[in-house]
Amino acid sequence: MQRLAVIDIGTNSIHMVLAEIGKNLSYKIVDRIKEMARLGDGTFATHRLSPEVMDRGLAVLKRFSLLAKNKGFDTILPVATSAVREAKNGGDFIKLVRKELGLRVRVITGEEEARLIYLGVRHSMDLSDSPAMIVDIGGGSVELMACTSKRLKFVRSLKLGAIRLKDQYLKTDPPDKKMMQRMEQAISQSLKKALLKKNVRSLRSLVATSGMVGNLAEIIYLARTGRALSQNDMAMISLKEIKEVELLLRTKDTEGRLKIMGLDPRRVDTLCPGVLVLRLLMECLGAKQVRISDKAVREGVIYDFIQEHHEGLVAEQEIPNVRRRQILLLARRYQYPKVHSHHTAKLALSLFDQTQSIHGMGETEREWLEYASLLHDIGHHIQENQHHKHTYYLISHADLPGFSSDEIDILANVARYHRRGLPKVGHQGFKLLNSEQRKTVLGLSAILRIADGLDRSHFSVVKAIKVEMGKCLRLHVAFRYDPELELWTTERRKKLFEKIFHCQLELCPIGGKTIVAA
Repeated sequence: MQRLAVIDIGTNSIHMVLAEIGKNLSYKIVDRIKEMARLGDGTFATHRLSPEVMDRGLAVLKRFSLLAKNKGFDTILPVATSAVREAKNGGDFIKLVRKELGLRVRVITGEEEARLIYLGVRHSMDLSDSPAMIVDIGGGSVELMACTSKRLKFVRSLKLGAIRLKDQYLKTDPPDKKMMQRMEQAISQSLKKALLKKNVRSLRSLVATSGMVGNLAEIIYLARTGRALSQNDMAMISLKEIKEVELLLRTKDTEGRLKIMGLDPRRVDTLCPGVLVLRLLMECLGAKQVRISDKAVREGVIYDFIQEHHEGLVAEQEIPNVRRRQILLLARRYQYPKVHSHHTAKLALSLFDQTQSIHGMGETEREWLEYASLLHDIGHHIQENQHHKHTYYLISHADLPGFSSDEIDILANVARYHRRGLPKVGHQGFKLLNSEQRKTVLGLSAILRIADGLDRSHFSVVKAIKVEMGKCLRLHVAFRYDPELELWTTERRKKLFEKIFHCQLELCPIGGKTIVAA
């Protein structure tokens, strides 16, 4: 197994991810570390990294490299972006890092930074074939990427980073109206020039990366729900909500901004210009909402490393769909019973499709049902006894790029209730869901319980099912061997289905009489 440490030396923060690359050429992030070294402080005004900034950066890199090596990650790939790239003495810093730590830092251009960000996002989020815009708002620069799931259409790297803008325009605390007007005008001109002659209105979605937008999402979700956001990845925020946060930031001084719930104190002076860039870009694109991705340069470097050392990503070639790939990789990691899991998913989807008129759920819920069906038995990897609870734990703690935290919670709960006790508000995982999510979990787990029961022996005894709608819902079961165990199990698992969908369910072998529980 290849172990790889990637260090992203950014203008605001220095990040490190520790990744394990498996035999199937997929990777798993085993740790993430970040420190806000703020290499950009004063750098864009003087065009030099001050001795204090260099010492600060070197100290962080020393801690990171020592930690990586102590954990057995001997391959370390550091990359540096705009602060080091633009400083006249950036080369001196690179030499110092090489001399003191033995690390070869690769300084990347704005365009290369954008390409790596695109790689990181593309392999973790379903961009589909419709044109999308990815924006990364860093401390020194802003990268814009128009793309599809298959290719980059165009790239722009703009000198609109949050630290740079703060140093250039925000001279008082709070800033006066003229300062804000000048900054807004400069951002607007830069964005319009960068997107001139580009058909930006054809872009179907907007994705934003970086710690700045992650912190913005945390503030918005806290105001929206009263709860902290469990993960930034795949969170969705609206233009209206962004404007509300911007108004707070631009009218308060440092002390006032520090009182904003969810605001990272280390971003108290830079969040405002970053939010302004995002708001103006959304208005330029005509976007009403933006999805957050926590993937960026670091993940892009990992994919580049894999592509450079192997002849392609086998996992991606086998399973092009990002979400399905992540589900199957998780299933394989815990040695799921492949034949049973896929057969259960087939039966569950057949029952879902044939009963759509009574449950009223759509394609999104159908996808969740399929993925929960594929994962429902991975808990056996820990212990057979209470394996449904172990399944819940493994899914809820899994890193599933392409899925929001809400989706992961739903998948974990649906899989958890495929057997044994019915969902109860007192259950830890179930009570964290809102009322709409609970309703979905109840409906999908009711269907999964039937499907899993119909393959109780794991020998695909039941070939197909056919639903006959009526006052009493009749489930005709076509089988190839003796189906008694499957029918017996399903009879004892149908209570939730009958309760949730307000019907009586009768099981009928094809050509036979109704089976009644003993």
